[in-house]
Amino acid sequence: MILIRDINYLSGKLLYRIYRESQHNQVRQRAHCLILINQGVKIKELQEIFQVSRKTIYNWINSWESEGVLGLYNKKGRGRKQTFNLEQKKQIKLWVEEEPRQLKQTAQKIENKWGIKTSTQTIKRVLKEMRMTCTVCGEACLESLKAKNTKIKKQN
Repeated sequence: MILIRDINYLSGKLLYRIYRESQHNQVRQRAHCLILINQGVKIKELQEIFQVSRKTIYNWINSWESEGVLGLYNKKGRGRKQTFNLEQKKQIKLWVEEEPRQLKQTAQKIENKWGIKTSTQTIKRVLKEMRMTCTVCGEACLESLKAKNTKIKKQN
């Protein structure tokens, strides 16, 4: 047996439930691996089943033994970090509200102010994340167009 401490009955039931019901594929895979290890399946066979390296399986085992169920889940901070923080996103939103159809100018302002070279596609993603879409121009701000329309109506 590879595990330093055996999986008791309740932990086994919990692992089986996680394996069957977890939303996260990686967590289900790790739980399944631990269940199979507890049943006596060899590391070589596990490598073939899960298509991972020996080291990965040992990492899963070590995480289980040191952290328990929490060791099955990915830690915070994994993956690519965001390009812009919340304040920068708000500023981008303001710039786009000023000139909704001039995303290249907004990209230039971003590079001048923060030194971050970005594409118009990235700006569109930021706007989408901040719930800014427009059916007229396909990319900019519906809110700003509504505001401009109300100004025009008030002037008339």
